[in-house]
Amino acid sequence: MLQVLILVTGIALAALSWYGFSYWLRSDGDVTWHPPSSSCDLHTETCSARLGDKGSLTLTVGVDGRIESLETLPLTVTTQGMDVSAAEVDFIGRNMDMGINRFPLSATQNDDFQGQGQLGVCTLSVMPWRARVIVDTPDGRLGTWFDFDVIRS
Repeated sequence: MLQVLILVTGIALAALSWYGFSYWLRSDGDVTWHPPSSSCDLHTETCSARLGDKGSLTLTVGVDGRIESLETLPLTVTTQGMDVSAAEVDFIGRNMDMGINRFPLSATQNDDFQGQGQLGVCTLSVMPWRARVIVDTPDGRLGTWFDFDVIRS
C-alpha cells in the first residue's frame, strides 16, 4: 500500500511540475492585455483590436473556408500607430490545456508580421480556441485575443 501511495504522490508532483513549467514557458506575465474591439469570425474575416491609446492591430488567418486542426495556418499581424519590434500568435484552448502553441512572426518590409501556425487535435467535437496576439513595443509588451471554435471533421 505504501508503494502505491508513493507512486500516486510522484505522479501528482510530476503533473503539478509540468503545469507550472508550461505556465512559466508562456511568459506572458509582463503583457498588458487589451480586450478585442468587437466580435469577429477569424474563419472568414480579419479581426482588429485597439491597444489602448498606443495603436491598433489586426490578425488575418489566410485560409479558404474554416480553420481546421493540423492545417498550416498563414498568419499576418498588421499594426498601426505604434513601433513594433516583434509579434507572435499564441493559440490556447479556452477550456482545456493544449500545450504551447506559440508562433513567432517575421517582420516584412511594410511593417506587417507574417508566419505560420497550427492548431493541435482535440477529442471534443467542438474545440474553443483563443488566438492571443502579443507585440513588443518600446512601451512594453501589449496583447489582445480573438476567440473562435474549431469543429472536428
